[in-house]
Amino acid sequence: MAEGVIVSENDNGQRLDRWLKKHYPDVPFGAVQKILRTGQLRVDGKRVKGDARLAAGQSIRIPPQMLQPQPKLDRGLSDKDIDFVKSLVIYRDEDVIAVNKPAGLASQGGTKVGKNLDYLLDGLKFGNEHRPHLVHRLDMETSGVMILARHTQCARILSEMFRGRDIRKYYWAITTPAPELEQGKIRSAIGKVDVGGGERIMATDGEDGKMSLTFYNVMERLGKAIAWVAFWPRTGRQHQIRVHALEMGTPLLGDFKYAREQEFLQENPTLPQSLHLHARRLILPHPMTGRKLDITAPLEGDMKKTFKYFGFDADDKTDPFADLD
Repeated sequence: MAEGVIVSENDNGQRLDRWLKKHYPDVPFGAVQKILRTGQLRVDGKRVKGDARLAAGQSIRIPPQMLQPQPKLDRGLSDKDIDFVKSLVIYRDEDVIAVNKPAGLASQGGTKVGKNLDYLLDGLKFGNEHRPHLVHRLDMETSGVMILARHTQCARILSEMFRGRDIRKYYWAITTPAPELEQGKIRSAIGKVDVGGGERIMATDGEDGKMSLTFYNVMERLGKAIAWVAFWPRTGRQHQIRVHALEMGTPLLGDFKYAREQEFLQENPTLPQSLHLHARRLILPHPMTGRKLDITAPLEGDMKKTFKYFGFDADDKTDPFADLD
């Protein structure tokens, strides 16, 4: 039989998915997502998504399968795991931690996902009682800067900031071919479209799409074939940069999901055959003090190799969007 749980004052304003993780930590991530997707869990009798904000006094219907004893998860990290996740830290203070996530490491767990950043967060307590909170995500194939909240109040503020436009998120990418214009913007609706045999995220004129806006600036080009491009997504849709780059006719190098041919890589087999997209920089007001935070993630791995191959300046510190509000 389902159980009704009342949201306490301490959990007022918390996201539902984080509330579930806090109160039912042994229920696997994939199981929670399925329960939410199928509407088995309800808030005040209504179906909700994981990012819904809870209010004190609301009633959450917990389905029976979440109340059954779950196999205990082994959260113990090896010394190797702890050393690894600590090596990713590029900024830390009392409220936030920033890491440079490598390509190939998922932000969170899920079906067929092994160790991930969320799993490793126990290694980033640095003397705190509680582990840091994830407040945003990067695709597994995307490297770069991610910011973590070290306490609940900071997590709530950062989550609100990411939903708004208080944060500048700059990405570096390599496109093939190069954009025709040196700078510009791509605006279109993005949504999941049934392409036969499954869904795919793409630009769409349908009502299911959400309006998305991305600014871009060509940092350097090698003729028409290749370019180093900075992107600033003003909205935060899934795969937004990858879809907008494809829509512009300049897909990202190594993006086999959206541009399967990748002729340039076929002609240059010595280049890394991976997605060339890096979350380079976050600029935001500090969630607790309001002072400016400007965090840059150095290039690592395949992106660093490719920049060296083309002679691009991996240490460039310019702001390609400084003149934009």
